[in-house]
Amino acid sequence: MYETILVTLDGTPSDRAIIDHVKQLAKLAHSRLVLLHVADGWAARTYGPDAVSPEIAEDTAYLEKVQAEFQSVGIAAQAELAYGEPAQQIIKWVEKKGCDLVAMSTHGHRFLADVFLGATATRVRHSIEVPVLLLKAK
Repeated sequence: MYETILVTLDGTPSDRAIIDHVKQLAKLAHSRLVLLHVADGWAARTYGPDAVSPEIAEDTAYLEKVQAEFQSVGIAAQAELAYGEPAQQIIKWVEKKGCDLVAMSTHGHRFLADVFLGATATRVRHSIEVPVLLLKAK
């Protein structure tokens, strides 16, 4: 059913909700995971894959740590780092590479905060044809 699940991570404690949920789902569905984080700092937005900064090093280490967590329980997982505006890069990834499900944590903003801050999850779910699993972070 969900052969490939794209798990978007923002590197904050809110990721824990989606990581724990997807761990169970991936075992049940025998899914392969792609862990995607979008680096969106100045260097990442300016230089893309050529960016070198403490942010990029931290993001890479974080992805490797989460990847190892999944692999340690027998779940196939690969980590990818994208560069730029998060919603745009997630949408671009889905359109180019494809997946069966996108899994994301949300920060639980209310309507006005989403309007002013621009909710990544909202933009993604309205822009792709793939099912999106949204979990509100605790």
